[in-house]
Amino acid sequence: MAVPVELRYTAQHEWVLITGMVARIGITDYAQDALGDVVFVGVPTLGGKVVADQSFTEVESTKSVSDIYAPVSGTVTAVNEALASQPELLNSDPYGAGWICEITIEGEVPGLLSASDYEALLAG
Repeated sequence: MAVPVELRYTAQHEWVLITGMVARIGITDYAQDALGDVVFVGVPTLGGKVVADQSFTEVESTKSVSDIYAPVSGTVTAVNEALASQPELLNSDPYGAGWICEITIEGEVPGLLSASDYEALLAG
C-alpha cells in the first residue's frame, strides 16, 4: 500500500495535503482497496461548510457505501468534477487524479497522522 510521506492522514483513511490554508482531501490507497471497485462518488457542494470528524460525502463501491469524514473544518472551495463520470479514479489514482475536494480551513487543524503513524495504524 502506498503511503506518501508528504501527506497527512486520518484514522478513517482519508488523506490530506495542506497548502497554506487549503486542504486537498481524498481517500487512501488502503481505503480504495478495501472498498473495491468504486462506482459513485458524492462530491460535496461548492461553498458548503464541513466540520472536522463529521461525514460530508460518501463513496459507493460494488461492496458497500462508505462515509467520507472531513479531516478539517471549513468551506468547500473546489471539487473534482471528473469523479462524476470517472469514479474509478479513486481506485486507479487515489493520491492524484482521484482527489475529492479542497477545503479552505477555518479554525485549528485537528491532529492528523503522519505517514509513519498511519502505517502503524494499518499494521494494527
